[in-house]
Amino acid sequence: MNLSTRAVASACAAAAIAGGAYLGAVPLLVVLGVLVVLFAAGWAPLLGLPVPGGTFFVVALPGLGALAAAQVTQSEPWLANLPLVIAMGVLLAFINELLRADGRERLVESLAGGVSGMVVAVSAAGWISAYKTDGGVSLVVLSAASLAAASAASAARLHGWLSLVATMAGSVIVSVVVALVMEHLTWADGLWTGLVAGLLVASLQLLFDRLPELRRPWAALAAIVLPIAVGGMLVYVVGRLLVG
Repeated sequence: MNLSTRAVASACAAAAIAGGAYLGAVPLLVVLGVLVVLFAAGWAPLLGLPVPGGTFFVVALPGLGALAAAQVTQSEPWLANLPLVIAMGVLLAFINELLRADGRERLVESLAGGVSGMVVAVSAAGWISAYKTDGGVSLVVLSAASLAAASAASAARLHGWLSLVATMAGSVIVSVVVALVMEHLTWADGLWTGLVAGLLVASLQLLFDRLPELRRPWAALAAIVLPIAVGGMLVYVVGRLLVG
């Protein structure tokens, strides 16, 4: 799957989050759950890990658990249960390696890959936590629109600094426009959100641009969802600073 196709797919995933947030908490949870499962299915193929089946559960179960934990938390801090989820995820990663019957080749690589994927999947819970804050719907829609715009802009067949500038510019322009029409937001919120989203998408696109594993459909799925999942925690941390 080429860069343009992946970028458009990432834009669609971000747009689905914006639509889910607009419809309500349950649709947002469903969209995020689907994205976490897709990311988990493609993470091991993306990194070429030796036990893709076990790694899927190492990534998916904590990711879904983090979404559930954020959903059932009734008061601030919304991410209070995430350390427990991450700890259980690390334990699950070790159990996965202990259950291997293939001689445990590339043990450290497999363990590190599983844990890193788990952390990315858990980060998706930031979308729910941001949604539950004051002005959360506007914040989530703005951030998702910024990621969608950045991903769509990165689909242009540009290279190097031109690609970075186009991605940042597209993200900032759309973010400012969305911020001006949403409640509780200002053009400055749109500016900073667009800059963060553009930098995130551009960095990840450059990181994975020449990775040969992306020819595999499942590996491409993980690369598509990666900026959306990581963006969840950025939405909560950076967005809370902006919107309060």
